[in-house]
Amino acid sequence: MMLPIWRSDEADFRRRLAALKRKLSLDEGLTAPADASEAPRQVVLRIIRDIRRDGDSALLDYTRKLDGCELEASDLRVPQGDVEAALERCPPEFLAALRKAADRIRRFQQSTIVTEPAPLREGGRTLRLRYRPVDSAGICVPGGVASLASSVLMCAVPARVAGVKRIAMVTPPRPDGTVTDDRLAAAHVAGVDEIYRVGGAQAVAALAWGTQTIKPVDFIAGPGNIYTTLAKKEAFGQVGIESLPGPSEVVIIADETAEPGWVAADLLAQAEHNPGSAVLLTDSEPLARNVARAVQSALGDLPRPHETRACLAGYSALIVARSMEECITLTNELAPEHLQIMTADPDGAAEQVRHAGAIFLGPWAPVPIGDYIAGPSHVLPTAMTARFSSGLSASDFLKRSSLISYDREALLEDAEDVARMARAEGLEAHARSVLRRRAPDAD
Repeated sequence: MMLPIWRSDEADFRRRLAALKRKLSLDEGLTAPADASEAPRQVVLRIIRDIRRDGDSALLDYTRKLDGCELEASDLRVPQGDVEAALERCPPEFLAALRKAADRIRRFQQSTIVTEPAPLREGGRTLRLRYRPVDSAGICVPGGVASLASSVLMCAVPARVAGVKRIAMVTPPRPDGTVTDDRLAAAHVAGVDEIYRVGGAQAVAALAWGTQTIKPVDFIAGPGNIYTTLAKKEAFGQVGIESLPGPSEVVIIADETAEPGWVAADLLAQAEHNPGSAVLLTDSEPLARNVARAVQSALGDLPRPHETRACLAGYSALIVARSMEECITLTNELAPEHLQIMTADPDGAAEQVRHAGAIFLGPWAPVPIGDYIAGPSHVLPTAMTARFSSGLSASDFLKRSSLISYDREALLEDAEDVARMARAEGLEAHARSVLRRRAPDAD
């Protein structure tokens, strides 16, 4: 399969681009799979209802039905002994890589966490902001096609840096009831306090509303399938959530200086997510043609070539733009989760990008570096939501409170203005609350 090349000056380019954007949108990402017999939202609402009503009993029932795993309530929480055994089985080199990644993530999050600004003082008024962490956080870690130990680190380490006292992780078990060693080891390295063998929408419901075994949390983060994402959407308001992550995506901006084989490898790295979107934007048609050939050549060596080929056909494009400036414009329109820039001046191009979750500069910074070990969290906005949202950080686990202090003179100075504004809104008691402090008979 030779990937088709779109030219931005062709008559049907905008139609093609609009179709691709629909596929990448959150609405499209949360629609039912082709083989679904019931709308996913209805499934999720039923699961939440059952978990809220029946607690552990419903949780165990859905784990049996959806994960093919028979558990008792006493099996839901992974004991510390299982974690220690997993650490013993893991290769030392893998544990060293986990610790290196966790340290990088920790140091980056510590360097960026929001700090309290200096108080603002004016006359007898003092205004301050105070940040405090949520008391507890839940981390969702998938375990289906890929066992995402990296997501444990990328969610739990920022929570720990923020000062969250209790971190509970939910992750689906295998049919025999076990959780893979890599996820357990990552949870230990990241400082997770509790691990539960449950996944999907039922795990989100348990974290949000609690069961007999799982205490509810205040904030939920982490990726998952359509049902996990919809459950997070329904749980918002009961708990905080970091985002509604969808399929992984990358946009690569490249010019004639880029190595076609490297561009192809980076496109394939996203397409193997199944679904995953990979888009090349270039002002060089020869590069686009060479990348298409390199993708075709490399597909056969992948473990799941058919799934990757389907993603390329459904969610990917090689786009030849009229200029590098148009590449930037199209990037801002797509607002990608990951943006790679492989041009002669990657920093200059990046300065013009307004919307992207994470930006990777130059040929030596492919997206998998950010997925695993660079430092910033790989939990990033997808589905063009980088237009208004950002990647997960320690600051997301903090709440902000304003502190307002007035002395008597400051209150007297502002009282009449407050009363005028309150009465204009028809709120007489608000006005009197302030005026009574001026003088007993002033209202």
